[in-house]
Amino acid sequence: MRRDRLLAGLTLIAGVGLVVALPFALQAGSSFFLPTTAAIVVAIALVPLLEWLEEHHVPSGLAALICVLLFLIAANIALASIVVPAWQWVRVLPERIDKIQTNIAPVIDFYSNLEKLVNKTLRQMAEVPARQPVVAPTAPPRSVVELFATSAPSAFIEMFYGVLVVYFFLAGWTRTRRKWITSRTSFGGALATARVIQDVVDDTSAYLGTITAINVSLGLIVAAALYLIGMPTPLMWGGVVALLNYIPYFGPILAAALLALGGLMTFDDLWLALLPAAVMVGCHLLEANAVTPFIVGHRLTINPILILISLSFWGWVWGTPGALLAVPLLIIIQTILNAAGKPDIAGFLFEHGTLVHGESEGPRLRVKKGGETPVDRG
Repeated sequence: MRRDRLLAGLTLIAGVGLVVALPFALQAGSSFFLPTTAAIVVAIALVPLLEWLEEHHVPSGLAALICVLLFLIAANIALASIVVPAWQWVRVLPERIDKIQTNIAPVIDFYSNLEKLVNKTLRQMAEVPARQPVVAPTAPPRSVVELFATSAPSAFIEMFYGVLVVYFFLAGWTRTRRKWITSRTSFGGALATARVIQDVVDDTSAYLGTITAINVSLGLIVAAALYLIGMPTPLMWGGVVALLNYIPYFGPILAAALLALGGLMTFDDLWLALLPAAVMVGCHLLEANAVTPFIVGHRLTINPILILISLSFWGWVWGTPGALLAVPLLIIIQTILNAAGKPDIAGFLFEHGTLVHGESEGPRLRVKKGGETPVDRG
């Protein structure tokens, strides 16, 4: 018993050290870990398509190449429909500053009068003039050409490396999976390994496929509504909404803010300028509270707290790409932990002396799981 508790204590210490050091290692090596992780997630999502092609007697190498080409074509079409029009909006932004100021002038006047009232009250109470905060001047941004020239080579290398990882992962998927299963020393171990692999593939591909269909539909609906109210480049805005909707909680807020800015740059009336953001918020609320729970159902149920923690962690480590990968990585990790056994820290500290639940342990208190809701990204 003492030896078991000592080994469990050493495992706990090593685990805590790994958890503390892991995010800093991921940050420092983001040029390697980020494209590798993104490529593995994309490859896992493409496994069902690969298996379908192999079932139709397509060689593994050719099937992997077809999957990669289809993914690259879809990604390039999506990015081109967003980036090219967005660049035009960025170019005309300095010319539209006056229109934005004119549209928000009533709001500025309201807060200006409110600020004057607050300052007057403070002067009467403290008999000291209220000091206005001094805003430090910000340095002008660097040249876009210089930024592109310095960042493009590394970005191209990382993208090419990620594409290669996806291809070789898919090309060797069937052989590697068979090796993982047949290398187990018992039939039960082989069966458990096969079940874990299949669960990871099914859950990840089901989530990404379902959420992609929902986000694309949401983007098209928003684009159609923006077209009806006269918003320029509605497909670009629909693509922005669909892309940011992959980020739980914060993505829709950012999309609404960008649409509000675009509306202020386009329309002369304040209420009409805020209408694009209102349309997006209304569509998102309907999607997040009715459509997504109905389609996703109870298969992909994740605690919202875990989603928020995963989003905060991966967003802190890798920024926006990390936020996009947060939920798929959470699904993969949760599936593996459910099969391998979740760490039982409380049991180790207060009762059992081991870190993982075991089948041979005696009776224990069972708590009914509750509070879990379908994946909510709003």
